[in-house]
Amino acid sequence: MKTARKTLLVLLASSMTANAFADKPEEMVQVKKSTLVNLVDLLVQRGVINKDEGKGLVSAAEQEALEAKQVAVSGPEQADPAAADAGTATAPGKSGSKPKHVSYVPEFVKKEIRDQVRAELKDEVIAGVKQDAKSEGWGIPAALPEWVAAINPSFDMRIRFSDEFYGDENEGGINNLGRDVNDAPTGPFNWLSINRAGNTPQGGLNRQIALNPNEAILNNQKDRLRIRERFRLGFEAKIADGLKAGVRFATSNIRNPVSNDQTLGNTGQSFDFAIDRAYLQYDYIDDKNTNWFSVYAGRIINPFVSTDVVFDPDLSFEGVAGSVRLPFNRGSSKLNGYKAPNPTARFGINQGQQTPDSVFLTLGVFPIQDIDVSVNDKWLYGGQLGADWLVFNDSRFNIATSYYEYKNINARKNTIGSHANDWTAPQFVQKGNSMVAITDVNTLNGVCDDTDGCLFGLASEFKIFNATAMFDYAGFAPAHVLVTADYAKNLGFNRQRILNEFGNSYASTDLQERTNAYQARVDVGHPEMKRWGDWSVNLAYRYVQRDAVLDAFTDSIFHQGGTDAKGWVLGAQYGLVKNTWLNLRWLSTDAIDGPKYSIDTLNLDLNARF
Repeated sequence: MKTARKTLLVLLASSMTANAFADKPEEMVQVKKSTLVNLVDLLVQRGVINKDEGKGLVSAAEQEALEAKQVAVSGPEQADPAAADAGTATAPGKSGSKPKHVSYVPEFVKKEIRDQVRAELKDEVIAGVKQDAKSEGWGIPAALPEWVAAINPSFDMRIRFSDEFYGDENEGGINNLGRDVNDAPTGPFNWLSINRAGNTPQGGLNRQIALNPNEAILNNQKDRLRIRERFRLGFEAKIADGLKAGVRFATSNIRNPVSNDQTLGNTGQSFDFAIDRAYLQYDYIDDKNTNWFSVYAGRIINPFVSTDVVFDPDLSFEGVAGSVRLPFNRGSSKLNGYKAPNPTARFGINQGQQTPDSVFLTLGVFPIQDIDVSVNDKWLYGGQLGADWLVFNDSRFNIATSYYEYKNINARKNTIGSHANDWTAPQFVQKGNSMVAITDVNTLNGVCDDTDGCLFGLASEFKIFNATAMFDYAGFAPAHVLVTADYAKNLGFNRQRILNEFGNSYASTDLQERTNAYQARVDVGHPEMKRWGDWSVNLAYRYVQRDAVLDAFTDSIFHQGGTDAKGWVLGAQYGLVKNTWLNLRWLSTDAIDGPKYSIDTLNLDLNARF
């Protein structure tokens, strides 16, 4: 500002002096220095210019007056060309007419103007250059190997404080074993532990309960507080246009597919660290940036629009999947500038592939368990048809209908003296699904000695129909309102088949059809926690009957995992700093059937990511 003021005053003084002399040519030879000198002295005293600049201004004014006199006396034709360049000229064809004055700008003033403009533009130009360098990756390809620039890392970490409260009136358990009408214990049972003991001599359900109830029976009496940690580190590499490869490492329970949590308190032993994902993915995107189809292979992300009623958020799928999309409203301007949110940013919800204004079909084939006899391998076949519609502004509507069929997942009874169907015992379960004895009192073969059974499997087949709808309303941006409705039904339950095959063999339930599940949920707030002050709250009611979905793959937190549960979930999220936030959830649940079994869970998660 000081430089600009000084420049303006100097120009004004120069112009006033020159104009005064131009109006009176007869006085040009003898410059009246008093007025000019006084003005220059005043500028020097005020600190606007220094002494050298003042002298230069006086000299420039004298020179300009002399040149003006030459033009006025001799005419433009005889005027010295150098004088004309100095700033004085006449109109063409009008010799002897009054001169038109163009102010002379001293060289030091020109320099100051150049310096000031350069200083003002410098920061803006540097900022623009830096932005271009960042977006275009200047220097990176030359400084680093090509493969380094093609790799994008990701990281997230969660510290969880989990407090579990069990109802005082809970029935069964270690201290209060319930009995059904056949005087069989009612649990809740740890079927994995029972099956491990069932493969040893003198094993079996009753013997396990008698000898080691802490392993055979799940806790439903003692409140507990646990501190748990999850750490995940991933890398995604671009191999060619549309083709990328990814790998993600995570803390893991190894044998638990629906949890990456590692419980603290293992006497200082190191955490398990496993490969959580490893995949290839190809996306075909045309020149209009339309994603027509995607193909995935390996250990991949859940490719289906879904909620944690059917699939836990930590579950990774192993196999091959593909999604084909048919866009509508192609060429519409409403998609310009739209950026879809992270599809899994809201805990327990998977919004899918994020391709608005399209109809999509997703198919997948996933091996569950490899068996030595290939015809008996366990598989999951999945298909989903849906639509993703950007209704207006950033508000979206997702709807999908799905069918998931599990092959060779249910139990098959052994014949006397045979182990042929031992493979039908599941590698992993949580709790809730109906169980039957693969080996029981009628098929004793010296492996176990028990009156009820020693090896158990799933009673029902699982052929699940699932319908999911989500409406994400952005009218209160940046806050959104997301309404989610989810319904699932197992079409594979056949009570008569189970009775025909297993007869009076021990079963964990009365084998009545309990095959429906649903959830209604509302989320209000920011779609994703990215910075301080971002917030979100959610409320959900869930009802999952015991054989509605496969208990091994459903949510591992609601009712402490599994099915045969109903209740409420209340959650709140708040951003602390950049990419760091708290997630607080209260879950209040009860068993639907069987003995009374209530669990309230308070989870406080501290999350961070980059």
